[in-house]
Amino acid sequence: MLELMGDWKRSNYCGELRKEHVDSSVTLMGWIQSRRDHGGVIFVDLRDRDGLCQIVFNPGGNPEIHRTAEQLRDEWVIAVKGTVTSRTEETVNPNLKTGEVEVLAEQVRVLNTSKVIPFLIENEVNADELLRLKYRYLDLRRPPMRDNIIFRHKVTAAVRNYLNENGFLEIETPYFTKSTPEGARDFLVPSRLNKGQFYALPQSPQILKQTLMISGFDRYYQIVKCFRDEDLRADRQPEFTQIDMEMSFVSEDDVISIVEGMTKTVVRETKGIEITTPFLRMPYEEAMEKYGTDCPDTRFGLELKDISSIFKDSQFKVFSGALKKGGAIKALNAKNAAGKLTRKEIDDLTEYAVSLGAKGLAWIRVGEDGWNSPIVKFLTEEERKLLGEALSMEKGDIVFFGADSVETVNQVMSNVRLSLGKTLLLVDEEKLEFLWVVDFPLLKYNPQEKRYVAVHHPFTAPKDKDMENIESSPGNVASKSYDIVLNGVEIGGGSIRIHRKDIQQKVFEVIGIMDDEAREKFGFLLEALEFGAPPHGGIALGLDRILMLLSREESIRDVIAFPKTQKGSCPLTEAPSEVSPEQLLEAGIKSIDREPEN
Repeated sequence: MLELMGDWKRSNYCGELRKEHVDSSVTLMGWIQSRRDHGGVIFVDLRDRDGLCQIVFNPGGNPEIHRTAEQLRDEWVIAVKGTVTSRTEETVNPNLKTGEVEVLAEQVRVLNTSKVIPFLIENEVNADELLRLKYRYLDLRRPPMRDNIIFRHKVTAAVRNYLNENGFLEIETPYFTKSTPEGARDFLVPSRLNKGQFYALPQSPQILKQTLMISGFDRYYQIVKCFRDEDLRADRQPEFTQIDMEMSFVSEDDVISIVEGMTKTVVRETKGIEITTPFLRMPYEEAMEKYGTDCPDTRFGLELKDISSIFKDSQFKVFSGALKKGGAIKALNAKNAAGKLTRKEIDDLTEYAVSLGAKGLAWIRVGEDGWNSPIVKFLTEEERKLLGEALSMEKGDIVFFGADSVETVNQVMSNVRLSLGKTLLLVDEEKLEFLWVVDFPLLKYNPQEKRYVAVHHPFTAPKDKDMENIESSPGNVASKSYDIVLNGVEIGGGSIRIHRKDIQQKVFEVIGIMDDEAREKFGFLLEALEFGAPPHGGIALGLDRILMLLSREESIRDVIAFPKTQKGSCPLTEAPSEVSPEQLLEAGIKSIDREPEN
């Protein structure tokens, strides 16, 4: 039964055929989506990457072809020659691009058969994700997955076209580079030719793209793989793709303008949606104050309010105790939500807050008979008065409180806010809400390491006005940095870089990287800064996250052709895997027994 293609050539993709093709002779090739026998007349839905087309095998035609059609099964690969005909009015399928036509088969060749597939090739699939990843080549045949990969191509093509038209050069940087401090753990690659030494896979081409600016290329971009050995989640992979760019002689406004223009063009060309620019710019301090996060979802309200001043001398120990330890109290008023949240939903929200590090989640429901809450009895009349005014509390409202360290309060209350936004149906899922978070602090103090660390990375330039305070007051220095956020997800971050060696050395010293270590880790960059480095800056955008959000998927794994699991493994190729003792010996590596799994 199996045949070769021979001299047959495909004339059309399955999804191309329309009314204007009627009476044309065509040759189609693809996979059988389904086969239906209607009392002798056999219908086959043939599928390729462009869509479906119905093939008709009529018993009144060639008997041999019809006998072959009777044996066809799902996911067999076939080639069909036939004539395009119009469907009758009652058999038109409005859900198919090709729904007005069908192909009357005249010749057929079976190019390959298929085993019974482990899950159906349909829009919706109930298969476990591990099974889908094991048989990824089948999963990618499903229309949603196929469309995501094609959409990825369209987005990257639009990005390249825009940047090319705006004077950028696409330049590749190496995957084998040097391990550097600051950031996530590196993936290390042993060097056979230099035993005992290792390359690191780049977490980002940061230093090299700065070097390209020093080289005079002025505008660089690259759609590049980056590697970070970190704990994984829905929007993280050990290898991911960045839209990386860098420019010389620019300010923050210049970089932001280029990114906004690119984003507007890409969304219009790939989604047919017109977005408004310029995007809102929100200072870091405002984002943390109102939303408790540096990547706020501004598609809905429910802003946080710091009410610490009301309870600084309170007898309610939960609140006053947090303030005495240097913490904060924040609240959010869910207007008119008291009747929409059941007690179970409130209890579930409390459990969620505890899972995020809170000791509990206080709340007050404003009802017909006044305030209803376990904490009301601990509040004085004055505190109740000030609280009601500060939060504009009215009948039908329900207010939630967080009291703890500033970091914990922000972490908990920002997530409580997001949960309430979904529960109360406040989020417009069709909206694309872009914004910039700007003016990040340059450094923050890490109490565990007992030193200052870079908020973005140690090559970020401080604001000009704060330059003189780097050594005397490092925690109060603002930076020339900017993050772009889409619907509450950070999709990119960048900054104007330090282009002078003296300033770079000062920043290294403040974060505990002394001269010897700086020369060892970043020696070539520090030396390059002495050879006429221009002012420069750029940004790295997370392509996978952007695609996930524009495709309205829940995980970046659904917009990557061959992703890893949350444990960093590939069920398809069974990577990572052990290697032979000979390979280890060649690389100069001694293997240790794996730790037993918990």
